Amino acid sequence: MRVAIIQDGPVYLDAQATLEKTISFIKDASSEKADLIVFGENWFSGYPVWLDVCSDVNLWDHEPVKQVWQKTFEQGLSTESKIMTQLQEAIKDAGIYVIMGANEPITSGKGNGTIYNTIYTFDPEGKLINHHRKLMPTYTEKLVHGLGDGAGLNVLDTPHGRVGSLICWEHWMPLTRQAMHDEGEDLHIALWPFAKELHQLASRHYAHEGRCHVIAVGQVMNQSELPEQLRLSNQINVPDSGLILRGGCAVYGPDGSVIQAPVYDTREVIYVNLDLKKGLSERMNLSVSGHYQRDDVFDLTVNRRRKA
Repeated sequence: MRVAIIQDGPVYLDAQATLEKTISFIKDASSEKADLIVFGENWFSGYPVWLDVCSDVNLWDHEPVKQVWQKTFEQGLSTESKIMTQLQEAIKDAGIYVIMGANEPITSGKGNGTIYNTIYTFDPEGKLINHHRKLMPTYTEKLVHGLGDGAGLNVLDTPHGRVGSLICWEHWMPLTRQAMHDEGEDLHIALWPFAKELHQLASRHYAHEGRCHVIAVGQVMNQSELPEQLRLSNQINVPDSGLILRGGCAVYGPDGSVIQAPVYDTREVIYVNLDLKKGLSERMNLSVSGHYQRDDVFDLTVNRRRKA
């Protein structure tokens, strides 16, 4: 399986411009004979890193923060939007699997006014084949994102192998990992805002534990791309490069080996060719859903109902 890993960033808080950038990446990856293209966490239209680096974001009724949250809602990617339709048409034209993060706004019905941290997975016909909402927003993310559900904890069959994905700190939720391992992944996509050292640890551990290939997807963002309504905290030391998110895309094998070492501080598309069948032999000595599982001692059930 040939995978295109996008180490870049969206056009922050601009869904139309992000769509155009995304389609360009998809067309290029298709021309490079990629089978799958992967984008980072909240790709449409930007991870809310301002929660971590800007001042006064937790102040009650703070007008600049409310403006940025509204923009995040308006410039996200909902399943029923015109931009979603255009994206799916472009995917169908390219004939490629796509996995991407998004801010998913709910605009009507029960639950409206909520933004979810979401992964959309599309098949080469442009069909949305999995829709996962992050189970638990991390720390300050709770100011932006709602709590997801188990409906998207699925692994998908492709001609190359079984593919799944999770978002950021879901990789430190043991039962979430086990639920995905029980689905039998050959390739796992780990979406991060920036894949720093501990995120590499989580990604590599997931590969060893699940006996699957893992792609860690990190993004690149410059200080100049922060929302104009907010100001950088004087406690944040930005490097001379101006980068707040520094990438860190990497690939790990099903034995925990490093296939592609983390790449930092560059905007680029990283291509990797993977033989997903190689994970099977590694399950001889460890299979956390098989012979290394004690289901007579432990019993895990998963509620996969979609929350309204």
